[in-house]
Amino acid sequence: MKHLLTTFFLALAAAATAQDTTRVDSVPASFADTSASPAAPAYEFRGVWMASVDNIDWPARGQYNPDSQRIDFRRQLDLHKANGMNAVVVQVRPAADAFYPSPYEPWSQWLTGQQGRPPVPFYDPMQFGIEEAHKRGMEYHAWLNPYRAVFSTRSSSIAPAHVTRLHPEWFVTYGSTRYFDPGNPEAQQWVVNVVKDIVERYDVDAIHMDDYFYPYRIAGKEFPDSASYRLYGNGLTKDAWRRSNTDSIITKIGRAIRATKPWVKFGISPFGVWRNKSQDPEGSNTQAGVTNYDDLYADILLWLREGWIDYVTPQIYWEIGHPRAEYATLVDWWAKHAYGRHVYIGHGIYRFYEKAPAWHRKDQIPRQIEILRRYPEIQGSVYFSSKSFERNPNGWNDTLRLNHYRLPAEVPPMPWLPARPKAAQ
Repeated sequence: MKHLLTTFFLALAAAATAQDTTRVDSVPASFADTSASPAAPAYEFRGVWMASVDNIDWPARGQYNPDSQRIDFRRQLDLHKANGMNAVVVQVRPAADAFYPSPYEPWSQWLTGQQGRPPVPFYDPMQFGIEEAHKRGMEYHAWLNPYRAVFSTRSSSIAPAHVTRLHPEWFVTYGSTRYFDPGNPEAQQWVVNVVKDIVERYDVDAIHMDDYFYPYRIAGKEFPDSASYRLYGNGLTKDAWRRSNTDSIITKIGRAIRATKPWVKFGISPFGVWRNKSQDPEGSNTQAGVTNYDDLYADILLWLREGWIDYVTPQIYWEIGHPRAEYATLVDWWAKHAYGRHVYIGHGIYRFYEKAPAWHRKDQIPRQIEILRRYPEIQGSVYFSSKSFERNPNGWNDTLRLNHYRLPAEVPPMPWLPARPKAAQ
């Protein structure tokens, strides 16, 4: 998520200057005055992403002692609970690896320092995390990266039993990263099997996937899937074929979840822009250099319309008044394209630690919350990411605790899903 935001900003043909990014003249008039803030709802999703890839949030780099890992995980949960959160989205499969004992994939290098090495003394981090979240009345969403297999071909630890060694024909290298070939049906089925195994064995509340389906483009380099296109293209254009591949993995995962535990939710966190209006009359009034539909081959609107997913968390990591991807404009657009599914807005709270002046305004996050609460089609927020809260950026922890999240909220129910059986609670 965060690492590839740089790609987007570089892709904007005329990047906004620091002065431009603080403009508020482009904010819709209905959002200009937040003095009459909507009341805190009784049902609202309030989540935090906890990224394990490259030790972004948890566990800390070099923290391989299980007792230390457990202490740190509890500490982060306690912080978020105190801030009013009711869910954590924990990355358990960052690169065809596992933060749990998996029959398919090796232990993650970011857990123990070497891929394939189990924690010593042994424990199951995902089972531990689920229990700790549920003790605090928080949902646990298991976050998987669907197609990244080797984070860095130059430096990643790769176990002898890793799937890239067992089935090298399923993979392609793009830049310095190895990916499952999304057009390979066997590779798709492997990912489905991994998801099904998690849902069968663990009491997760949801399966969550981010924006990394087809990878973000590298300038001057074509994604190397020509061989599988020749085999499986079926007369489609390459772009249409790629989108059909992404549709296929989404439908297969959704069916696997429903067949196993139909009360478990399936959510996607896409890049914040589906398409620009200049590309499609249905698109948003934005000028994004990257879009889900055209660059990541993810037709999120189709998945929402067809009910293939239960919630969407668009990563709207831009500020109110941004000249090319304006926060309020995008919130309005996603609210109008929810198709009855849940929408949780992804906030880029980590941007406080960057130089953009807009993110040093104390009212940036409070106003973002106030804007989204004006829409009944939007049911909450997710923040990237966990450690960003540790230094109480801009006093936002205090704002959440004392104001916007002072009153607790329940996670909004999804009436189209069956209730969790009492035996599973």
